[in-house]
Amino acid sequence: MKHYLCRMLQNDLIIRAARGEKVERTPVWLMRQAGRVLPEYREVRAKMGGFIELVKTPEFAAEVTIQPVDILGVDAAIIFSDILVIPEAMGLPYKMVESRGPWFEKTITSMEDVERVHITDGFTELQYVHDALRLTKSSLGGRVPLIGFAGAPWTILAYMVEGSGSKTFSKAKKFLYTQPKAAHLLLEKIAISTTHYLKAQVEAGADMVQLFDSWAGILSPSQYREFALPYIAQICDELHTKVPVTVFAKDAHFIRKDFATLNCNTIGLDWTMDAAESRAIIGADKTLQGNMDPCLLYADENVIVRETEAMLRQFGPQRHIANLGHGLYPDLEKSKVKLFVDTIKAYRH
Repeated sequence: MKHYLCRMLQNDLIIRAARGEKVERTPVWLMRQAGRVLPEYREVRAKMGGFIELVKTPEFAAEVTIQPVDILGVDAAIIFSDILVIPEAMGLPYKMVESRGPWFEKTITSMEDVERVHITDGFTELQYVHDALRLTKSSLGGRVPLIGFAGAPWTILAYMVEGSGSKTFSKAKKFLYTQPKAAHLLLEKIAISTTHYLKAQVEAGADMVQLFDSWAGILSPSQYREFALPYIAQICDELHTKVPVTVFAKDAHFIRKDFATLNCNTIGLDWTMDAAESRAIIGADKTLQGNMDPCLLYADENVIVRETEAMLRQFGPQRHIANLGHGLYPDLEKSKVKLFVDTIKAYRH
């Protein structure tokens, strides 16, 4: 029996679902639930100089973390932060350019660059995240669990090498093919840094953690098994006895069977992954998370209710955490997002 930190929670549905324990209803939270879909978030954001300033201001980060719990009624809060705080802590700072996304002035191009970045202890340079976690934990008062998170090593490497978002991440993939030793050294440094960071998040109050491998699907199966999977496994091995762990690899259909062997509790699915097929591939010992297409929430209300209930029937009553197959889009209507959450909470199998 795995040991988990004991938390006094009024609503522990997500924790129990992740552990495979019986739940009275399907729990729900949403990726990017703290964000521009909420006018209340936009009000707080307007007080800040930008996204990164909001991430680095614990009082405001805590405030926007809690907003979806109060406004949408989700069953968990996820700390408001960014996956790219890890490369910054390792010595590669970034900017968030409006309408363009993240941008790194310096990038990784050689073994010398890899040797220059350092392994972070996950705390010293990231004190602001842990302060936000503690403030959030205190303010929540045990109402719902608090989720911590980090980017998976391959996705972090992709940004550090590419320097920005990309449709192809061809520079990052070229780096894997042409400088595999440097790539593995960088991935190892990222994995150790991420492990330190997530452990520190747990110490600061995170009840469970999620790894986001946002760019998993652009690698071939063989590349993913060489350059991504071992480092995710390494992190899971270090965390799984502390809190429940979720791994979400977008578009990586080919890796679901491999994920079944990880020391994680939950596997996130995107909307292109069929629930029944995924259960058959992954087996009965993992909880599945997802997987509604965020674009459903543009539809009429009756369509949202119908499709949400269909999703719940497909996954069944146990070992499922309802979510979207990726993050909320900023131009969605708050009322339709809430309808999605309310439909899940009202549904009984």
